[in-house]
Amino acid sequence: MATETDDIFDYIVVGAGTAGCVLTERLSAAGHSVCTLEAGPRDTNPLIHIPAGYIKNIYSKKLTWNFRSEPGPGVNGRSFPLPQGRVLGGSSSINGLNYVRGQSTDYDNWAAAGNPGWSYNDVLPYFRRSEKRLGKADPKYRGTDGELPISDLDWHNPVSDALIDAAGAIGIPRNPDHNGATQEGAGFFQRTIYRGKRVSSAKAFLSKARRRPNVSIRTHAQCTSIILENGVACGIRYIQGGSGGKIRTVRARREVILTAGAINTPKLLQLSGLGPAHVLKAAGIEVVRDIQGVGANLRDHYAVRMVSRIHGAPTINTKVQGPALAIQVARWLVGLPSPLAISPSLVHIFCRSDPSVDRPDLEFACAPASFREGVVGLLDKHPGLTLGVWQERPESLGHVRVKSGDVFQAPSIQPNYLTDERDQKTLLGGMRIARSLFRAAPLARYVEAETAPPPDVESDDELLAFAREKGTTVYHMIGTARMGPRDRPDSVVDHELRFHGIGNLRVCDASIMPSMPSANTNATTLMIAEKAADMILARTALQ
Repeated sequence: MATETDDIFDYIVVGAGTAGCVLTERLSAAGHSVCTLEAGPRDTNPLIHIPAGYIKNIYSKKLTWNFRSEPGPGVNGRSFPLPQGRVLGGSSSINGLNYVRGQSTDYDNWAAAGNPGWSYNDVLPYFRRSEKRLGKADPKYRGTDGELPISDLDWHNPVSDALIDAAGAIGIPRNPDHNGATQEGAGFFQRTIYRGKRVSSAKAFLSKARRRPNVSIRTHAQCTSIILENGVACGIRYIQGGSGGKIRTVRARREVILTAGAINTPKLLQLSGLGPAHVLKAAGIEVVRDIQGVGANLRDHYAVRMVSRIHGAPTINTKVQGPALAIQVARWLVGLPSPLAISPSLVHIFCRSDPSVDRPDLEFACAPASFREGVVGLLDKHPGLTLGVWQERPESLGHVRVKSGDVFQAPSIQPNYLTDERDQKTLLGGMRIARSLFRAAPLARYVEAETAPPPDVESDDELLAFAREKGTTVYHMIGTARMGPRDRPDSVVDHELRFHGIGNLRVCDASIMPSMPSANTNATTLMIAEKAADMILARTALQ
């Protein structure tokens, strides 16, 4: 293939996902020239912008990386699709839209692990910077002037209300703001939805940046390697237009910034010779730096869906199938509340798997809907309720490893779900709490039958067997370019997200998270990008 040399910019941003869009906006607004490379297309597909389009987009061959996990030892040898956004906006263009920050202790623990500047008090201003809270907002915790609207649920259902009452009946308090002073409790998720439409990172941030003459956004640009000269990152090689396209290069005066996500960031680093020597040698790649942490420390949320058949009230199952769907489409078109404009999960419950636990370790993501054979998007014909539950801070560790030097070959991805006994114990606690919710008086009057798992699955061994056989990923992969001190063997970047041992190279996405926040990961990734922008621009930390 022919090689073509492109321009030089102050910064190159690799990946126009959640973090990449924020960084492109912040760096270009400060007057710097920025080239942002995205392997996928522009975000013109209308299903991206309709919240209900999630159930189609998550399986899209055009909008996602069609990754798949290796068979897992803790899940009966099963493997799972691991879609990641491959479009402007990245996973913020295809995700479940819920905005969850996590717990203050999550970030205090990051700082205590040798990462100064990442305590909760340090990062809270960066959460506040990007958000435009549209509901009730305590200014101590919430922002109202940012680009990303965070709205409250406007479509309600009696079964959802009964579920929150059931939580109260078993001792879990109502919490009107899970992103405020405390996370614990039950309520309705806040979402990145505005006037019935998804607001991705591309919509909120890149739409501003792209109008500037100092910004070049290049789609269908598959990055093949980082250009390294004398231990310094100087640019990126990429192919534009698929495997038969031209090899191009773009160079950076200041920095190369990787924002390609927890799978593609370690993949690109390894393709560039930066990673565990044994992995690189097995793939036939020359070792530039033997860095064991690249691709290690992979974590993901693993969920079990507990399902009941409902009677006495309509649910989403009956609202969006057959002639009823036309009514909901019409409501959405005129701006009225509709299940087409909601996130896939409406009710949150953050609670403790056991009273002895010092803080919540379970997240429930619940919807008044049920799916045939557990397949999201394939609704049952009868009314149903699904309680999805997962261990908030999984300890099971996996990895991402390239198989060859071919950029178009997917890497080996092994999350090792449920291999840590702590995850097993916590998930069992969550499954038993789900049973208690179904049977609590406020909800029990709607529950016709518990269908998954059936009531006779009762012992710990039986429930864990169900979890291994029927559980699934929540698509929250993090940690594969871990932030930590240089003397820690599994760390990849320092507390300013600079790559250990290579100049002018930073990683600014979910892969730098040292441990899983007690949350869906999009809000934390936005925060990382906001903080990274200040560090790159050498601005004084926000107060």
